[in-house]
Amino acid sequence: QVQLVESGGGLVQPGGSLRLSCAASGSIVSIYNMGWYRQAPGKQRELVATITRSGSTKHNHSVKGRFTISGDNAKNTVYLQMNSLKPEDTAVYLCYAEVLTGPLSSYYGMDYWGKGTLVTVSS
Repeated sequence: QVQLVESGGGLVQPGGSLRLSCAASGSIVSIYNMGWYRQAPGKQRELVATITRSGSTKHNHSVKGRFTISGDNAKNTVYLQMNSLKPEDTAVYLCYAEVLTGPLSSYYGMDYWGKGTLVTVSS
C-alpha cells in the first residue's frame, strides 16, 4: 500500500502565498511522476502541475508564473509554491503519484491519490 498525505492548505487573502506539500510513503519501488490537481465547487477536476522523477515540470496555463512545482526524490515529496493567489484558485488541491510498487519480481505501476487539502483565497 502507498499513502499520500498533503499539507499546507488554508485561508489566505488575495495576493498572498501558500506552500503545499505531499509526502508519499509505503511500498514504493520508484515514483515516475507526481503532481497536483484541484477541484473547485461545481467544477471539474483540473490539472495544476506535474513533475517527473528527472525534474521536468508542466504547469497549467492558468497558474504559470504564479505557481511552481518542485520535488524531493529522496523524500518522495512534491511541493507546490503558490504566489499571487486569486479567489478563483479556491479549491481542494489533490496530490497524485504514479508509483512502481508491489512484491519483489512482481512490480506493477499504479496511480495513488491523497485526500486533498483545502485552499481558500478570500478577503
